[in-house]
Amino acid sequence: MHVERARFDYLLRLADSDLILAQRLGEWIGHGPVLEEDIALTNVGLDLLGQARLWFAYAGEVEARFEATGRDEDALAFGRDGGAFHNLLLVEQPNGNYADTMVRQYYFDVWHRLLLVALVGSSDARIAEIAAKALKEVTYHAERSADWVVRLGDGTDLSHGKMQAAIDALWMYTGELFVPDAAALALVQQGIACDVSTLLPAWRDEIDAILAEATLDVPNTPSMYKGGGSGVHTEHLGHLLATMQSMQRTYPGAQW
Repeated sequence: MHVERARFDYLLRLADSDLILAQRLGEWIGHGPVLEEDIALTNVGLDLLGQARLWFAYAGEVEARFEATGRDEDALAFGRDGGAFHNLLLVEQPNGNYADTMVRQYYFDVWHRLLLVALVGSSDARIAEIAAKALKEVTYHAERSADWVVRLGDGTDLSHGKMQAAIDALWMYTGELFVPDAAALALVQQGIACDVSTLLPAWRDEIDAILAEATLDVPNTPSMYKGGGSGVHTEHLGHLLATMQSMQRTYPGAQW
C-alpha cells in the first residue's frame, strides 16, 4: 500500500471512531441521570468531536497528496456512506441504559489512552502533536469512566446487575481494538502508526483491576466481532449516520 494512502486510511480510522462515539454521547444531551453528569458527558463528546476534526483536517491534507483535491472535514464526516466508515464496532453500539453507555465508554477510554500514549512518539510530527493534545483530555475520560464503573458496579444490587449485563454484552466488541489492519501495519515499521496488538496486556491489566474493584466478573467470551476497520458494520451505524448526516445530505455543501 502506498504510504500516503495508508496514512490517509489510518487517519480516517482515528477520526471515525472519535466522531461516531461523539455522536452517540450527543444523544444523551438533556437525558443524563443528573444535571452535572449530563454536562460532563456532553463535554466528553465535545472533546472527541474536537479530536475527530483534527484527524479529519490532517486526513484531507494527506488525501490531496495523491488525489487532485483533498476533502475537508465536513465532506469526510458527512459525505461518506456507512461502508466507507472505518470506526470500531464498539463505538457505534446503542447507548442503552447508563450502565451500557459507561461500559462502552470505559472499554474505549482505556484503549484510547494507551493508543495516544504510543502515538505521541510517532515519527509523523503532526500525528504526534494531535495525539499529545488529545491525550490530556482522554486521560480525564479514562479516569472518569473508571470511577463510574466502580461506583455502579459496587453500588446497589440493581446497578451491579445492570453493569454486569453491560460488561458481558459489550465484551465481544473489544477484540477488534487489538487487531491492526493493513493501513496500520503499512505504517508501523516506519514508526508512524501504533501496532494495537501490543496494547492488549496493559489494557487487560487495567480492565481486570477496575472490574475487581467494582466487584464485577471479567467475561469469558472467546468469540469476538470485527470488521469496522474494513467498513463492515452493525445495523446501528446506518441509523446513526442517517441522523448525523441528514442536514448535509439535504443541503449539500451548506456552510454554517
